[in-house]
Amino acid sequence: MNKLDENVKKLLNESKAWIMSTMDTTPNAVPILFKKMDNEDNLILFDVFMKKSIENIKKNSQIAITIYNDETLEGYQLKGTATYSIDSKLLEEGNSITSKINLTTKGAVIVNVKETFILTPGPNNGHIL
Repeated sequence: MNKLDENVKKLLNESKAWIMSTMDTTPNAVPILFKKMDNEDNLILFDVFMKKSIENIKKNSQIAITIYNDETLEGYQLKGTATYSIDSKLLEEGNSITSKINLTTKGAVIVNVKETFILTPGPNNGHIL
């Protein structure tokens, strides 16, 4: 597990949605609103409507998360491996968020970030952070 850069952590915390990309034989990208970062810099995405994404993760654990700020144009793509969990503690944590709008957490995708790519326009665009 790579430790996340402080700028990346800041943008993760500020971003209303993260874009999760998975793949079996075709790409699938969805916005994720119910999410958090744990103390070990894993990304936790709470499953409410992730049927296709979960199917993909079970076939291919490779995943990408894209975050960006549309005002400053700062952005990053985080690539890593994903596992799906129905751990009761994670379900409880997810439901503390999703139940506020009458939704139920079914599980959680845990992303272990391996690489972070810079998406911000400029000379470092596309480079690994």
